[in-house]
Amino acid sequence: MKMRFEIPDGFWSLFRSVNRETYIEALLAINEEYEYNNYFLTKEACIQVLSDKNAREHFELLREEDENEFDLLETTSSRILNWLLKKGWLKKIEDYSNLVVNIVIPDYAAIFIDAFERLTNEDIEETEVYIQNVYANLYSFKHDPRAGISMLRTTLVNTRRLNKVLQDMLHNMDKFFARLLDQESYGDVLSEHLEGFVEDMVQKKYHILKTSDNFYRYKTDIKNILKEIRDDEKLIEKIRERAKAVKDTKEDVLDLIDMIERGFDDIEHRISNMDREHTKYIRATVTRLNYLLSGQTDTKGLVVQLLNQMSAADDLDNMVLTIGEKMNLSFVEILSEKSLYKRRKGKKDFISHMAKEEVQEDLEREAVLKLNKVQARFSKKQIEDFIEEHMENEVMDTRNLVIDSAESFEKLILAYDLSTRKKSRYLVIKTQETQIEKNGYCYPAIQFVKK
Repeated sequence: MKMRFEIPDGFWSLFRSVNRETYIEALLAINEEYEYNNYFLTKEACIQVLSDKNAREHFELLREEDENEFDLLETTSSRILNWLLKKGWLKKIEDYSNLVVNIVIPDYAAIFIDAFERLTNEDIEETEVYIQNVYANLYSFKHDPRAGISMLRTTLVNTRRLNKVLQDMLHNMDKFFARLLDQESYGDVLSEHLEGFVEDMVQKKYHILKTSDNFYRYKTDIKNILKEIRDDEKLIEKIRERAKAVKDTKEDVLDLIDMIERGFDDIEHRISNMDREHTKYIRATVTRLNYLLSGQTDTKGLVVQLLNQMSAADDLDNMVLTIGEKMNLSFVEILSEKSLYKRRKGKKDFISHMAKEEVQEDLEREAVLKLNKVQARFSKKQIEDFIEEHMENEVMDTRNLVIDSAESFEKLILAYDLSTRKKSRYLVIKTQETQIEKNGYCYPAIQFVKK
């Protein structure tokens, strides 16, 4: 008969009770005393345990729906014990020979109390216990001549439990993301990250997988043992014969080894996924911190706040009209796609763009001068006429020039360009002065002479 059919109907009322937390604390206290007691735990001992706990923590016990006036006359410890007995969480066995009433914990209740203990106390990490159990069982199976196929089944059970623990850790990462988004200040985000994520996830769970190296410490040895067992045909035949002798032929030895190896591959994949989720959380934390730092001054942050308020408004039309009277929402920084998020191009687009880009060769000096020359406005003869016009005794001195227009300034530049060429009729000579500033134009102090 399955154990769940032994559970009485009133057993589940604990989870609906107004005193649920009080009853759970009482069960944990009785269970702790129950574990260290050599024989039965008497009713008087249970009441004493609950009285001591009540003196330390002061239980607040409210009235239950099925309690009568006589029940309320009892002490707090007696009321708690009687209610747990009535609902089937505890069971009393009367010892008529010794005239005492002993209290025991039923098997089905012990399972739930163990769950309460695990939810309350996280001192023992399952990841560490299970990986050590897997290694110990495989090592014993390989070297103990009395080992049987049941030891491989125990190894498989621990491997599956370890996978389940890692999967639970992975799926519970979303609560850290939700708590991160609930923080409204820079300090709260740092506190949540350091006291929440780092303490609960990294130091207690993720730390055990990575920093302490419990999994990786045993991983290589476990895989080597599995390989040795698979290659040892004598050991496999011996285990098969023992299994046939006791009529235990549900699974073959090699099938169990395959399932254990597959379980270890799943463990590595889940740890890899944990690494990915850990990186995502760190990136989200940094993004949240940057947003809180710039949210009050940056245009993006202010627009996001405005959109959040509009989404939470009851009367959206009136709010839009009010915002339109106060703000210019057609401002370029708000409407421009550059001010908000712009999707980045993928790696393939970047590579194809680079492949299409033409590589330009370096231009020679003559080609550069040709590109810089303004050919459309002034010809070579016009520039030479400009130089001849301003020459005195076959010398044009820029210190004596009157540059008062863009046209004359441009002709001076082109005259200098023309005089630097080999085939030019003129030569440029520098003077003691370096620069001249007149009429808003700045040019070097030089002389043009005929060659």
